[in-house]
Amino acid sequence: MEAVNTVIRERLQSEVALVNQIAEYIISAGGKRIRPVLVLLLANAYGYKGAGHHELAAVVEFIHTATLLHDDVVDESSMRRGRQTANAMFGNAASVLVGDYLYSRSFEMMTSLDNMRIMQILSRATTVIAEGEVLQLLNMHDPDVTQESYLRVIRSKTAKLFEAAAQLGALVAGANDAQIEAAGEYGRSLGTAFQLIDDVLDYAGDAAEIGKNVGDDLREGKPTLPLIYVMENGTPEQRELIRTCIEQGDETHFDAVLAAVSSSGALDFTRREAETAARRAAAAIADLPPSEYKDSLLQLCTFAVDRNH
Repeated sequence: MEAVNTVIRERLQSEVALVNQIAEYIISAGGKRIRPVLVLLLANAYGYKGAGHHELAAVVEFIHTATLLHDDVVDESSMRRGRQTANAMFGNAASVLVGDYLYSRSFEMMTSLDNMRIMQILSRATTVIAEGEVLQLLNMHDPDVTQESYLRVIRSKTAKLFEAAAQLGALVAGANDAQIEAAGEYGRSLGTAFQLIDDVLDYAGDAAEIGKNVGDDLREGKPTLPLIYVMENGTPEQRELIRTCIEQGDETHFDAVLAAVSSSGALDFTRREAETAARRAAAAIADLPPSEYKDSLLQLCTFAVDRNH
């Protein structure tokens, strides 16, 4: 990761001071860096000995960072990773434009690797992520979103970049098509588990630990899986409460909503779905030869569902 951070710093350089300032601000905020870690772990798990995985990991982190910049503007978020979002610090226009810069820089880096398969995986991923963002926008303030529709958003918006990162790690190491597909399934399922636990933490987490405001999803009118479960299985009173809060983006009744998602079993249900996804991820890499890298990949499956941030 130190090597990846060096690449990130080198590739971030721009002659425009504000680009450097905002990009440095959000990159230095840290985060779990799970996506670039997947590139490194899968590459090493397949015995890769070169340095190309550092560049690929940096590309993946740039794409992720660009999506965060745009997400926070769309969601009007003020807090991420325990501090002010870039849009809160620098304004919406600057955040959107620097997000565009990071996307452009990532594609510039992709072409320098001169590998059409890498380009195909990453360009497809960015397209699907954008589709997921639009799907989520369409679902906002809609209390009738189904579980399947919501899971489609997760697979597009979150899991797709996990999938691409894992595929790239296997690809750069010379894995065959079946192995690359298995790596993709690992990443896709792991990303799904991560997002579902994020959904749980938005109602059962601690703002200081998760690094964002608890209840943000409700304020934004996002029908995440815990709320969808209540809409499908709760009492008439609970369903009416959730419907009103989703339609109005009403966080003033957060305590009542929290009571509903807790007493209805929605949080337990969502956590079980995350555990199922994590088991699917672990099964996808069962054929990987034993190594410390495989052990770490399996540990990530456990971390995805046991974490509190």
